[in-house]
Amino acid sequence: MIRFPSRLALCLMAGLIGQAAQAAGPAATVNGTAIPAARADVMFNEQRAQGAPDNPQLRDAVREELIRREVLAQEAAKKGLDKKTEVQAQMDLARQAVLLRAYIQDYVKTNPVTDADLKKEYDSVKSKMGSKEYKPRHVLVETEDEAKAIIAKLKAGEKFDALAKQSKDPGSKDNGGDLGWSNPGMFVKPFSDAMVKLEKGKYSDTPVKSDFGYHVIQLDDVRDLKAPDFDEVKPQLEQRLQQQKIEKHIMDLRAKAKVQ
Repeated sequence: MIRFPSRLALCLMAGLIGQAAQAAGPAATVNGTAIPAARADVMFNEQRAQGAPDNPQLRDAVREELIRREVLAQEAAKKGLDKKTEVQAQMDLARQAVLLRAYIQDYVKTNPVTDADLKKEYDSVKSKMGSKEYKPRHVLVETEDEAKAIIAKLKAGEKFDALAKQSKDPGSKDNGGDLGWSNPGMFVKPFSDAMVKLEKGKYSDTPVKSDFGYHVIQLDDVRDLKAPDFDEVKPQLEQRLQQQKIEKHIMDLRAKAKVQ
């Protein structure tokens, strides 16, 4: 059984339409009202985009669905539902959504992200990642005195795992303060600056202050970081840069608009 999306969903996703099927006349005529072949093309191609096979059964199912919708639409019009303010507003929004999608698709087509843009973004992200990856753990407390007390206990031989239970960080306190493998750019600067200075297996002998409080950091391990290849992350980079271009374009248009 073929499941068709709602009428509004079909409108919103009309931009996915591929090559329209050739048709000599309307898809069907219901009570004297012709259903345009283009409407059948929209629904057919939407089903194909979702993986449905191209066969006569699908075309028949699309035609039947359109006939049922036309029957219901005519009955709705007889009751005057199409004249209701709320219904008209919903139809206006659906029409606008189709137009917006078409505009964005046209903008993306005429303003593509270039390979040079992608390579520049890749190099920027790669440089921020650095060449090393660190595996720290920490205890986060409110005051400097609390942090100094923890350092004193570590020097006295107490285990970092046990002391981490009093940490303010709920994400690591029950895991011995372990923060997993990360690059320095993932942490606030005071934390990362202190972390990268530590030798493997050592802990900070003075409290490290950040906007979150005071940290006592221990570096469990460090290893060389191998960045993913350009081709591996190219699709994600392209999607991100494309979205950024769209957002900037929208903001530019919004700034120029005369709004009262």
